Amino acid sequence: MRVNLKNPVTNQFKQVKVGFSWTTFFFGLFPALFRGDWKWFFVMLVVNIILGVPTMGIGAGLVGIIFAFFYNKLYINDLLSKGWVPSDESSKSMLLSKGFTTK
Repeated sequence: MRVNLKNPVTNQFKQVKVGFSWTTFFFGLFPALFRGDWKWFFVMLVVNIILGVPTMGIGAGLVGIIFAFFYNKLYINDLLSKGWVPSDESSKSMLLSKGFTTK
């Protein structure tokens, strides 16, 4: 399921998936890079290096699996904290039902 978010200052729209992040599951930190989510990209990169180097990559794979469960929630929370708002009532009700706080 996806929700539509709007930045009221720039009038940009984003459609964001709510729930498990299959792209993070399969591609690790690259979805954060392609979304321009620099904070979580660098967090995942540092954790991948710290856990991946001593375990010859196994730790980095586990990090990708773990982040897949909550990366979309982190991304949506960051967007909402930067001023993005739901663009329609169905998106707002979906976010509220998933535990997000909206304005």
